[in-house]
Amino acid sequence: MTSEPQPDIAALRREYADRGLRESDLGPDPIAAFVRWHREAFEAGLHEPNAMVVATVDGDVPSSRMVLLKTVDTRGFVFYTNTLSRKGRELAANPACALLFPWHPLERQVRVEGAAELVGDAEADAYFRSRPRGSQLGAWASPQSEVVAGRDFLADRYAHEADRFDGLDEVPRPPHWSGYLVRPRVVEFWQGRPGRMHDRLRLERLDDTGWSLERLAP
Repeated sequence: MTSEPQPDIAALRREYADRGLRESDLGPDPIAAFVRWHREAFEAGLHEPNAMVVATVDGDVPSSRMVLLKTVDTRGFVFYTNTLSRKGRELAANPACALLFPWHPLERQVRVEGAAELVGDAEADAYFRSRPRGSQLGAWASPQSEVVAGRDFLADRYAHEADRFDGLDEVPRPPHWSGYLVRPRVVEFWQGRPGRMHDRLRLERLDDTGWSLERLAP
């Protein structure tokens, strides 16, 4: 173990600003409220404000990882990945998942609970065509989540795919690469407040058109 002094993790704390979050600030539509908060995170200059934690579950074993949100609309939240990856396999077995957007500089976070489903081929194709060619080749080269022999193995696979598609104007989308639409059932907005008396407002879907709004204790 290192002999260097370590910070007292239990003592790491800071006071939150008195920004506050009222029920009237959100309105009846959590997607519209999320879009406003995301825009404010972007305008504040946060690094990759569309970065989110995606949590899935395999039986009773949860797992989480950071991915990038690529679309948010009235349906919900869309991200793209290898469908044969760990998260892809887990979502195929159990579509229940959770998202977390941690916007620390703004003392905000948004939690989403819902179910994931694959987007249509046309939507996945359109987004794949918009990706840089290097990322397109990487989608073919990487057996995501599998154990590999080393970095050279991945470099060789990437070089192979670059040669295979050399001369083609467009790299086709791999059959194992697509998008997931997370349809929200619960969306919670969290705003830091002094004295750890944070604001937590939760919107839960009632039906296709309506949401309930509740305040939770911090």
